[in-house]
Amino acid sequence: MSTPALYSLHQALRKSFQNLENNQKVWTSVLADISPLMVSLGNLAEQSRALSNVQISKTPLRDFPDLEERLRFKLSQATDTVLGKLNEKMSSLQSVRDSISSQVSASFQLYEQNKDSLDLVAVTERSATAPSVSDMLEWLQDAERHYRQQFLRRKTLLLTLRADDLSFLESAPKRWKSLECTSAEDHITDALRNVSFFTESQ
Repeated sequence: MSTPALYSLHQALRKSFQNLENNQKVWTSVLADISPLMVSLGNLAEQSRALSNVQISKTPLRDFPDLEERLRFKLSQATDTVLGKLNEKMSSLQSVRDSISSQVSASFQLYEQNKDSLDLVAVTERSATAPSVSDMLEWLQDAERHYRQQFLRRKTLLLTLRADDLSFLESAPKRWKSLECTSAEDHITDALRNVSFFTESQ
């Protein structure tokens, strides 16, 4: 077993878990920002549908001949604004995904470079303050996969949203919520708790 190799790997793992913890907070915060935007999108779609179902010419508002056109334009503008904000938020989620992927990849790369000098005990041994290297690598791999898949699913949903597809816009909040994967997030939180002593020690 090479102690310098194990030390370097431990340092990389600490950095990866610190990165994961910080990015999990950012991810959760961005999702919290997105939820009301999705609700707004659904509400705007409902308003657009309601406008289409009303014959303004048969109401007292008929004295305003361009009212329907102006209302439709305002709704369209508001929808485009919300979609624009959602795209900005997706860029933030992409940054989280890229940061986690990059950090986890660096840890695995370091492990691959040093695995010949690390015996089985060094990789699988646990202590009172540190999980085993193999456990930590597995947890990081699970977390990286989760955020990569979550980003892809959410991005795919966003790409299907079009201002002229009212049915899909109306269902967007429920579709978005259905993508939540609390069990995976709980698993990541548990992993971070399990490495808390390890990441704080040097």
